Amino acid sequence: MPISIPFNKPSLVGKELQYAAEAMLNLHSAADGPFSKRCQNLLESSLGAGKVLLTSSCTDALEMAALLVGIEPGDEVIVPSYTFVSTANAFALRGARPIFADIRPDTLNLDEEQLEDLTTSRTRAIVPVHYAGVGCNMEPILAHAAKFGIQVVEDNAHGLYGRHEGRLLGTFGGLATLSFHETKNIICGEGGALLINDPRFFERADVLRDKGTDRRRFIRGQVDKYSWVDLGSSFGMSDLLAAFLFAQLEQRETIFCQRRAVWDRYHQSLETWAEDRGICRQSIPKGAEQSYHMYYLILPSLVDRLRFSAHLAERGIHGVFHYTPLHSSAMGVRFGARPDQCPVATWVSERLIRLPLYNELSFADQSRVIDAIQVFDC
Repeated sequence: MPISIPFNKPSLVGKELQYAAEAMLNLHSAADGPFSKRCQNLLESSLGAGKVLLTSSCTDALEMAALLVGIEPGDEVIVPSYTFVSTANAFALRGARPIFADIRPDTLNLDEEQLEDLTTSRTRAIVPVHYAGVGCNMEPILAHAAKFGIQVVEDNAHGLYGRHEGRLLGTFGGLATLSFHETKNIICGEGGALLINDPRFFERADVLRDKGTDRRRFIRGQVDKYSWVDLGSSFGMSDLLAAFLFAQLEQRETIFCQRRAVWDRYHQSLETWAEDRGICRQSIPKGAEQSYHMYYLILPSLVDRLRFSAHLAERGIHGVFHYTPLHSSAMGVRFGARPDQCPVATWVSERLIRLPLYNELSFADQSRVIDAIQVFDC
């Protein structure tokens, strides 16, 4: 049966097309135009971040973070195994060896209790990922990093406007990254941002984002010409995309409410069904205010997950798996990872499935999904 209820569906929520036309009429569609500045200002004020720079992707933001932290060949960076490849790749590109931590079985976030054993004299950074927009247990992570002089870079691709113990995700580490990919809550097709909470990184971040030049100092009249002064790349987001993004950011409360309604209905409707079959629903710990980025189930076995996925597909519903653990990937093995070193990540990756969740998922379509799930038996 053709898929009629997709896993994700990007949507227009406000003035996206109007603002994109304005960006063209401004005659500034490249990076750092008027809409880029409006997005950055809005994010800085709403998050309380010291400085925000839009990037063309979350991957670019992570690569900027690796440069700012000063990653060099031979360094080590601790990352969760259960994450997207960019979390590790951004640092590996600078010559670092990713050290893969297993995840907690409740939140699927980095297991902070492993940090002591994974840290060496070569550890330069810890990259906690707020999986599904549920915050990591940041207090022990920050305490451990401070003890050893290690930088914390939050990968907050899933968790914009989520909170941990009342504090916004992305404001704990010296650096943090955001994603505006079309599968995220707030989108512009492809895009990201670097949040800079440590003022020591402010000036150099501008240089890296301007292809390694001091163009900003030239614009401010501090030098009579600009030149190549550091490493860098073309990390900036087009102002056309920023225009689309600004319209989405304006509607952030509406988006949040729509997604919360869908998430809450899944969680309530599937409680008894899941408990009766030994299926785990998403776990939200006390003190977490999630972003409602996704809703997932963990089936009892890989066979059950495959059967469940096929069951949904036969009814025109697209449920999707998630990450293959990085420690078991070909590149993970090249970096010295052992197949058995992250058993929770391996266990979860074989059993987890994500349900359709997007802003415009109608009550009727969600009812179809729920009805289809409730007739499935393990």
